[in-house]
Amino acid sequence: MPIAKELALTPEELDEMMLSSWNMRIATVGPGSRINLTPLWFGWAGGKIYTYCRGQKVVNLRRDPTCTVLVDRNERFPELQGVMFQGTARVLETAEEEQADPDLETVRMQMGEKYAGGHGEPSEPTRNAATSAGRSRRWVVITPEKTVTWDNFKLPNLRKG
Repeated sequence: MPIAKELALTPEELDEMMLSSWNMRIATVGPGSRINLTPLWFGWAGGKIYTYCRGQKVVNLRRDPTCTVLVDRNERFPELQGVMFQGTARVLETAEEEQADPDLETVRMQMGEKYAGGHGEPSEPTRNAATSAGRSRRWVVITPEKTVTWDNFKLPNLRKG
């Protein structure tokens, strides 16, 4: 059953969630068609999700760029908010591909500010200077093809009295 349109995040609420949330989860198709699900830090610009990652995720996305991303917050049902993106990933293989991406520099600054200090410690924001390295350290850009959002704060109050 689809989520009611009245429960959807507005575009402004979606941007706020994507710019303030720390973790996303990305599901990729692993070896032998097993699902590989991993939490990652991320950026949001131009309607796309950016992450810098390594290892099996990059290998999986090179083989099959199909992926699903989930960003959610809160734990109790009446307070759940989230967004699920189904889309296609593109691995930026070279520094030249990184430079050619129109939104990566925005994301580098955004992530440098969001994750300053690494674990929430006060710190001066710095540009995320990560770049392609080795066999599998890469920036990945996910372009959503289907987006589903929900905000359970918008659920009608079903309790009487």
